[in-house]
Amino acid sequence: MPRQAKRRTISAEKSSPWLRFIVLVLYLPVSALFKLRWRGVENVPAAGPAILVINHVSYADPIVVARYVYDAGRAPRFLAKRSLFDIPVVGAAFRGTGQIPVDRGTSQARQSLEGAVAALRRGELVIVYPEGTVTRDPNWWPMVGKTGAARLALLAPDVPVIPAAQWGAQFAVDVYHKRYRPMPRKEVTVIAGPALDLSRFQGAEPSAETLRDMTDVMMRAICELVGELRGETPPVGPLFRPRSGRSA
Repeated sequence: MPRQAKRRTISAEKSSPWLRFIVLVLYLPVSALFKLRWRGVENVPAAGPAILVINHVSYADPIVVARYVYDAGRAPRFLAKRSLFDIPVVGAAFRGTGQIPVDRGTSQARQSLEGAVAALRRGELVIVYPEGTVTRDPNWWPMVGKTGAARLALLAPDVPVIPAAQWGAQFAVDVYHKRYRPMPRKEVTVIAGPALDLSRFQGAEPSAETLRDMTDVMMRAICELVGELRGETPPVGPLFRPRSGRSA
């Protein structure tokens, strides 16, 4: 599979000194670790606010997703656990590159989306892992999503929601099964699809039913893209739900 041409440009949102430093440190090592394949880059808006929702297969895949978004010409802004911002150096890098802290699993989780809304108002691209963590599905399919991405979409109703999928990083770094096999280099592919049609939810109240329905739309679109990358048909029926997981 040939690698798709990049649409990398230099923009104001990518001019942060911290971002340039992180790119300098990680850009080439990511290429050395993985055989990167990009698809659907044209579906990532070249400018303006956007929400990109994507599956999570490995603790190593955020650097892949960040590289994909950067190569698409945008600065990657992740929703990340607030505890990561307390780690020396890491926290400074997160703050310096405009990452967005989230208080997951607390009563402040909904309020923490205000940072994401503010980023969207500034015209930035926000990346959300709806699953909240690496999938526990035994066959690596996306599992049931949490409702944070749906809440964000309702708070920013005019912002496009772009579904995306990735595949391959889990074969190099699989923390849950304690498998670390970086060599030989693994092929990792990321694909973005067209913006989702969420018009039927326009103006809806964030009820549990609405949030669940919106999340299901997002996760099904992500599953279809994962299936495209795998050359397989996604499983029919409810998505995998971890026993100790929460769906909202």
